[in-house]
Amino acid sequence: MIHMSGKKSDLKLINGGVRLDGRKPDELREIRMEVGVLKNVQGSAYVEWGKNKVLAGVYGPREMHPKRLQNPTEATVRLTYNMAPFSVEDRKKPGPDRRSVEISKISSEALSDVVQVHLYPDAAIDVFVEVLQADAGTRCVGLTAASLALADAGIPMKDLVAACAAGKVDGEIVLDLMKEEDNFGECDLPLAIVPRTGEVVLLQQDGKLTGEEFNKAFDLAYQGCLKVYEIQKRALLAKEVRQ
Repeated sequence: MIHMSGKKSDLKLINGGVRLDGRKPDELREIRMEVGVLKNVQGSAYVEWGKNKVLAGVYGPREMHPKRLQNPTEATVRLTYNMAPFSVEDRKKPGPDRRSVEISKISSEALSDVVQVHLYPDAAIDVFVEVLQADAGTRCVGLTAASLALADAGIPMKDLVAACAAGKVDGEIVLDLMKEEDNFGECDLPLAIVPRTGEVVLLQQDGKLTGEEFNKAFDLAYQGCLKVYEIQKRALLAKEVRQ
């Protein structure tokens, strides 16, 4: 295990075109997905992405409570993102914090763009994302798992949402940052798309990039999303085969 302090270490994150975990700049971490893993929800998914382990469950559509929040024209998609206290090396304080509230909000908005909300007026569709183990990129992993869980629940959608990040590490644009790269790299660019239409439903940037670097990072993240999308489809197909 690599231990580094709050300051950037002299350790190079990329050496001879190879990253700390042996990947090339344009390679994803190993990803495994499974749907239908929980029985007490309408839909569920489990995603292992590198060292990340994330579980998602869906309740609904069901009547919105409190009723004052009901929308008479469409359903409200509510995603709750939470990191378990044991998900990181230094125990996390239980309950929501500013970061989890922000990720919950942007993820809810991303999913609202693909769910056919007009079919369920006055309803709520609740998605719960639990990060069991974190190693950078959890908002992308959580959104990917949430999309799978919605599909498993049979919620009508335009398409799945596929997410992936790119970033800048040691001056080089790379795909799918791991923990050390996220902590000590120069920039992180999470992206989520609707592959069937090419619509971008989430795009954030933490750090600085030139215009040329941004375009390269965006294109790399977009291609990463398409690779994630293929894994999502295989996971859904695998459940159909099991049944």
